[in-house]
Amino acid sequence: MTSAPDPHPTTGTTHPPATLIVGPTAGGKSSLAMSLARRARDRGIDTEIVSADSMQIYRGMDIGTAKPTEAERAEIPHHLIDIREPTESFSVHEWLALTEATLDELRAAGKAAIVVGGTHLYAKALLEGLFVGPEPDPGLRAELEAIPPHERRAELERVDPSAGARIHPNDDRRTIRALEVYRQTGIPISTHQHQWDAGRTRRDLRLVGLDWAPELVNRRINARVRAMIDAGLVDEVRALWHTDRLGPQAREALGYKHLIDHLAGRATLDDAIERIKIDTRRLAKNQRTWLRRLRTTPGSVWINAADTPPEHWPDHIF
Repeated sequence: MTSAPDPHPTTGTTHPPATLIVGPTAGGKSSLAMSLARRARDRGIDTEIVSADSMQIYRGMDIGTAKPTEAERAEIPHHLIDIREPTESFSVHEWLALTEATLDELRAAGKAAIVVGGTHLYAKALLEGLFVGPEPDPGLRAELEAIPPHERRAELERVDPSAGARIHPNDDRRTIRALEVYRQTGIPISTHQHQWDAGRTRRDLRLVGLDWAPELVNRRINARVRAMIDAGLVDEVRALWHTDRLGPQAREALGYKHLIDHLAGRATLDDAIERIKIDTRRLAKNQRTWLRRLRTTPGSVWINAADTPPEHWPDHIF
């Protein structure tokens, strides 16, 4: 039930391992990637960045996804950004295939790669392979979609408490998929996914993590949400919403779904902003579960971000 990437061993090759940067949302991952790429360039190593963010793939969703600026992308080439319209769906399987192809192309060109982003499912899949469940059953899926959301949620928490704790209550897509796998196999999806923690790793990828205390990350989240609003996030969402450019996946993005509620008259702007902060802090809490899993990766480097000035974070790596 697992599809694992074919590792490219470092033995017998001059290519350095790619670097995979993980950490909590608003934790400074993209800043570290840029600093590391600049340092590598200064030492004569041509380096490019690959996004591991499930929402930065969408064109027009710039402010709310903390997408690298045009200046940053001009300075250091970035991949897997702006590759889909927000009306399109996108899966971890697609991301993994595109990322493996990109890493192969960079290696062939003699370039180093930095993979960075806040979608830790992507990071886990790149490191250890990807759980591949049974094929979707259209009839079963239609049956699950017809169940009232609160009843679906109750069933998930009953048959798979681990998935219930990990999947956000508003994430209907993942809730339905978890129930679909359980009904088809009789085994919770979280049990299937535990095989990821069997210790398999690849030698061509170096994992770097940023460590933050929860209270410090929460402060950074609140400040970033405010900065996004000040930068024009409301106008960005309004433009996408009014032109009907947001598909089901894009509509679930943090910030976008909350501001759609505001624009539709279901929430005041202040209430929407507060909900963005709360849900982003909840995301950071869920990310800590992923990061605890990733911390067991052999040879990984973890940086105590609060105790080290950002300009010295690369010192731990390069």
